[in-house]
Amino acid sequence: MKRSKTLLRLRQDWRLYVILALPVTYIFLFSYLPMYGVQIAFRDYQPGLGFTGSPWVGFQWYRDFFNSFFWDRLLVNTFLLNVYGLLWGFPVPIILAIMLHHMNNRRYRKFIQTTIYSPNFISAVVVVGMLYLFLNPSHGVINRAIMAMGKDSVFFMNRADWFRTIYIASGIWQTAGYGTIIYFAALHSISPELYEAASVDGALRWHKIWYIDIPSLMPLAITFLIMRAGQLMWSETPRTLLMQEPGNLMTSNTLGPWIYRFGLTGQTGIGDLNPGQPMLSYGAAIGLMMNVINIILLVAVNTIAQKTGDGESSLW
Repeated sequence: MKRSKTLLRLRQDWRLYVILALPVTYIFLFSYLPMYGVQIAFRDYQPGLGFTGSPWVGFQWYRDFFNSFFWDRLLVNTFLLNVYGLLWGFPVPIILAIMLHHMNNRRYRKFIQTTIYSPNFISAVVVVGMLYLFLNPSHGVINRAIMAMGKDSVFFMNRADWFRTIYIASGIWQTAGYGTIIYFAALHSISPELYEAASVDGALRWHKIWYIDIPSLMPLAITFLIMRAGQLMWSETPRTLLMQEPGNLMTSNTLGPWIYRFGLTGQTGIGDLNPGQPMLSYGAAIGLMMNVINIILLVAVNTIAQKTGDGESSLW
C-alpha cells in the first residue's frame, strides 16, 4: 500500500524531479566527481603519469610543510586576516540594511542602494589599482592631505602594519553594500502591524530597531555567521597577490598566495626570476588542509549555534 502511494506521488511529481535532476547532475559533475583528484595531495603527482600512476608518498607534503620555518606565520596571517575581516565587516551589511529600511525618501534610498551595490561589480584588479592611486606616496590623495599638514608621506601599500587595515577596509567597501540585499529583503517581510503597534505604544525608531528589526534578522545573521566561520582559513588570492609588496610580506603572506606561487609557478617569493618546478601535489596538500580546517570550524560553530539557540538558526 505504501509502495503504491510512493509510486503515485512519483508519477504526479515527475516534472519536478526532472527539473531537479539538472542542478543535481551539475553539482555531481563539477563538485563531487573532481574530488577523485584529491589523491594527488598524497602522491608525487606528475601529469605524464596521471593520478594513479604517480608514486604514493602519504603525508610527506604535510611533514615538509610543518617542518618549514614559515608555516606558523602563514597560518596565523590567514586566520587573523579573516577573523579581523569578520569582526569589522560582518555587522556592516546589517547596519546598512536597517538604515535603508527606515529611510522615508524612496528616491534617495534607491540612489544610496545603487551607490553601495556598485563596488561589488568592480574587479579586484581595478580595486587594487584604485588603492595604489589613492595611497601613492608622492601624488596620492591621502598622502597629499598628510603632507599638507606638514607630515611626511607614507608608503601605505608597502607597510606590513597597514596591510590588514587596507585589505579589510577595501573588502568592506566592495562587498558590504551587496551583502545588504538579503537583510533588506528580510526586513521588508516583517509585518507592518508590528511597527504600527509599536508606534501606538509610543516606541521611538531605535526601539523598533532594537525590539523588532534585530530579533527578526538574528536567525539569518547567525546562519551567515556560521557560513563565514567556515571560511576563516580561506584566502582571497587575487586581491592579496595584487596588494603584496616586499615590505608587507610579514602580514600579507597568507596561504592562498603562497600555494599559488609555490604550488603552481614554483616561485619561492615575490619577484623570483628563477622559479623552480611547480609543486602541484604540495599545493594540493596544503589546500586540502585548509578545507579540512574550514569544515571543522563550520561544524563547531554550527554545533554551538544549535546548543545555545533554538536550533532554527543552524545549518542542519
